[in-house]
Amino acid sequence: MTTLEFKPKLFSTLRHYDRRQFTTDLLAGIIVGIVALPLAIAFGIASGVTPEKGIITAIVAGLIISFFGGSKVQIGGPTGAFIIIIYGIIQQYGFEGLTIATLLAGVFLILFGVLHLGTIIKYIPYPIVVGFTSGIALTIFTTQIKDLFGLTMATVPSDFIEKWWAYIGAFPSVDIWSAAVGIGSVVIIAIWPKIAKRGIVAKLPGSLIAIIVMTLAVVLLKQYAGVSTVETIGDRFSISSQLPGAQVPSLTWDVIKGLVSPAITIAILGAIESLLSATVADGVIGDRHNSNTELIAQGLANLASPIFGGIPATGAIARTMTNINNGGRTPVAGIVHAAVLLLIFLFLMPLAQYIPMACLAGVLVIVSYNMSGWRSFLSIMKNPKSDVIVLWVTFLLTVVFDLTIAIEVGLICACLLFMRRMAETTDVKVISDEINPEEEDSDFQLGNLEHLTIPEGVEVYEINGPYFFGAGNKFEEIMGALGRQRPKVRIIRMRKVPFVDSTGIHNLTNLCLMSQQEGIQVVLSGVSPSVQTVLHKAGFDAMLGEENICSHINLALERAKQLI
Repeated sequence: MTTLEFKPKLFSTLRHYDRRQFTTDLLAGIIVGIVALPLAIAFGIASGVTPEKGIITAIVAGLIISFFGGSKVQIGGPTGAFIIIIYGIIQQYGFEGLTIATLLAGVFLILFGVLHLGTIIKYIPYPIVVGFTSGIALTIFTTQIKDLFGLTMATVPSDFIEKWWAYIGAFPSVDIWSAAVGIGSVVIIAIWPKIAKRGIVAKLPGSLIAIIVMTLAVVLLKQYAGVSTVETIGDRFSISSQLPGAQVPSLTWDVIKGLVSPAITIAILGAIESLLSATVADGVIGDRHNSNTELIAQGLANLASPIFGGIPATGAIARTMTNINNGGRTPVAGIVHAAVLLLIFLFLMPLAQYIPMACLAGVLVIVSYNMSGWRSFLSIMKNPKSDVIVLWVTFLLTVVFDLTIAIEVGLICACLLFMRRMAETTDVKVISDEINPEEEDSDFQLGNLEHLTIPEGVEVYEINGPYFFGAGNKFEEIMGALGRQRPKVRIIRMRKVPFVDSTGIHNLTNLCLMSQQEGIQVVLSGVSPSVQTVLHKAGFDAMLGEENICSHINLALERAKQLI
């Protein structure tokens, strides 16, 4: 019976908590809160919702993930990986559909944790992770071209290729001031770490500096130079600083069935990203997170966030690393980060209306570049062809279609390639004339050297590796290729078979029955206790006879001589 594994790190870290650690966590939390502000606004707008929904997500989900999570330093909130999924769900099902999908994703994440799937999810093939992460990055970059250059477009197509054709057609409408703001924001964010190397200024994120500088520049341009073509958040959205009340959407079975697939995508992506972030953080702080507890916390966060008007959330690597680099070592820093965002939301949110859309586009261009992982992409290109195929299939499906299809097809490709590789790890070889004692292990008794010679009329086959799908056919291939005279006894050595599955049992049964019909007696040698238990349940004792299932090759050869 599976036991519930839910041990939030907050409670264990508070046992030895002191004022010095609180001071460090407080400073880290304040800095992370400031870093999260522009990202939360940008992710909210890019996802197709209002900017305050992005901040609400960072507040609610950030608080819950830190309070209940299985990592000491994980910072949760909206991330770039969800932008494309959220935007697609809103376009098809509306914001209420997104709310329901997020709630379902929360339930799935909790189930992942309860069923102890945390460690399994971390083994999703790396080419799939890189493929859809790079695909998401390219898609995010593509969605920001209109705002980055201030293009005049009635509608922006949802299809990737059609979108670029529309951009090319609308490029003559580029607004020079918007383009200057957007490109200037990218430059500021890129060079800020090189300019500010010391002091408290160095801790401020380049994205925040870019927003402050460009917002002031646009306000001055509008007031003193009459430049009114640069669109701001206030031109597109009505800003509110009031916390929304809790609302639960009406759930019907038909709506739930339609949203299960995108909800599973949100859950899988959220699980991968949060556990990847926690694993990276472990390597830096020398700790070990509890993956199942982390998944349960992520699920609780995605149950709470939509109820208060938020969007899907997960662990954010960039904000988590910012927390670590500024001294955060307990979940208290994450709680402080949520509190800082709450104060900003309540008292400074109206100022967000002056932020230029081109500046936020510049922020997301940098985010997409950091997400792209192009170095990892290129390194995988040097790997075996199977990895390259999975990488490109996942990448292209993410870009051309959507992430749901990409994850599903990518996982199917990875599973098929895994099965192929596992089948290749098992081989069957023929041992003729004599057995070399130097190649033997405990299965061979050195005291009986006379048993090395294989008697006339006996064939010895050895299985190396798990005996499951794909291995059974190799017997037929080898026996057909040999073209020898039919033997009287066929010894099958299984000393290197760690396990056998139902397909292996079926193939082995057919081989034994076919051999018996041809008048050939099959003798099994070196069967491990675990494999012998499986064979016993499958009725091999009755089919072959217990005397024909031997513990080692010496006894098998003796039995073969008796049968001859």
